Amino acid sequence: MISQPILELQQINKSFGHVQANKDISLKVSKGDIHGIIGENGAGKSTLMSIVYGFYQADSGNIKINDKIIEIKSPHESILSGIGMVHQHFMLVENFTVVENIILGFEGEFVFGEKLNQAKKSLIKLCEDYNLKIDLNATISDLSVGFRQRVEILKALYRGAEILILDEPTGVLTPQEVDELFKILRSLKEQGKTIILITHKLNEIMALTDKVTVMRQGEIVGDKNTKDTTKDQLAEMMVGRSVLLRIDKKKPNIGDTVFEVKNINVKDNLDVMRVKNVSFDLRKGEILGIAGVTGNGQTELLEALTGICQVDSGEIKLHGKIISSKKIFAGPRQLREEDVAHVPEDRQRMGLVTEFNASENLIFGYHHQQPFSKSSIMMGKNIFNYSKKIMRDYDVRPQSPFLLTSNFSGGNQQKIILSRELNKDPKVLLVGQPTRGVDIGAIEFIHQRIIDMRDKGVAVLLVSVELDEILSLADRIVVMFDGELVGERVNENVTDREIGLLMTGITN
Repeated sequence: MISQPILELQQINKSFGHVQANKDISLKVSKGDIHGIIGENGAGKSTLMSIVYGFYQADSGNIKINDKIIEIKSPHESILSGIGMVHQHFMLVENFTVVENIILGFEGEFVFGEKLNQAKKSLIKLCEDYNLKIDLNATISDLSVGFRQRVEILKALYRGAEILILDEPTGVLTPQEVDELFKILRSLKEQGKTIILITHKLNEIMALTDKVTVMRQGEIVGDKNTKDTTKDQLAEMMVGRSVLLRIDKKKPNIGDTVFEVKNINVKDNLDVMRVKNVSFDLRKGEILGIAGVTGNGQTELLEALTGICQVDSGEIKLHGKIISSKKIFAGPRQLREEDVAHVPEDRQRMGLVTEFNASENLIFGYHHQQPFSKSSIMMGKNIFNYSKKIMRDYDVRPQSPFLLTSNFSGGNQQKIILSRELNKDPKVLLVGQPTRGVDIGAIEFIHQRIIDMRDKGVAVLLVSVELDEILSLADRIVVMFDGELVGERVNENVTDREIGLLMTGITN
């Protein structure tokens, strides 16, 4: 028996200037289903859900709730129509309590007195009904990422959501927190709620959803019952070609130690110690993966290794020579001259000048070297020819050296950085979040390039919050929690559960 659609989209179209983000999208979401929506960057899935939630209005087409056409011109109207959304970046006030965040904007007379008590009673019942387990009096700043996400879900339920949209909900969660989230979502489904899940993680689609819609270039290219499809089929629909979902790599040929990190401590800009007494080594021909939930010192560690900041104590050695200590400091330019390449975590803040064109970004850091400059004069023809070749070799699309970098997709911006750093034949490659915000086709490409560098004898340090990425690429794994290294594992028969426990600080 086919259940009645609770949400139906009919021939939705949306354009931004000359770019058509959604093309004749028709979609039905059945009541009580967990419905996945997947697609590459720029496929139009977030635009579509933003229309449903009232951030955007469609140029044409209809939205129907329970077979009735409705107009949604704002998030407030969407909430009144029974639609809630949990965003990838939570919208919570850090120094407010849970209950204050939930009633914020809906408080009316709730600030004092009996009305506030009634709200708390309603929230306690919702927590019990959906097994949310939240301390309503806790301050948001004291909660883990997983509990903050629960607050967002509770907020949507309190406001009457029958349809709950989740945008990349597991991006910053540990495996244990993902398990807890899945339990909550299954409980919501059992209680009759409808869930729309936007994710790029095919494992989650296969484990959780009833149906999945695949989008490519603004159109729907597939609608499947999840039980009737496979990850390989979904990946091929997303990209338009077959995709290798897991990199096959040979055993590493590990050589001498290149980097030695000894008891380093690193402070952030607010003088808070973010890296605490960390020691490890990095060797030729291996990928050392650093796992951990965002904000546990990985960023500051990577900045110390790349010469962006100086250690507060301890020392870092490159090829046996101290490059950072309390008294000695080698900056990024000096490290590049020692054949150390760096792919930063935040490509737009540290890896690119998006207002500059692609050819300029492709030579940054090396622009003072030949053949790009001679006697302080930039060699335009050499730069153009070099850029054309590199963009072709690394499949940067479009292959337009003079196009502003801001006009490239996130995946192609990442390829610009990778091609710049990898093409200089480094001896050491320090990579932060190599596939953050990158679609599945580009992920395959980037992962293979990292493996190729390892196989050439390059020492690779990989920092990633994507545990699947660490497990797929790394030969050896260290885990950071609260600025400290809490465990090290050789990546043979290690499980995501084992690493996940270390990511929460549980070491035994």
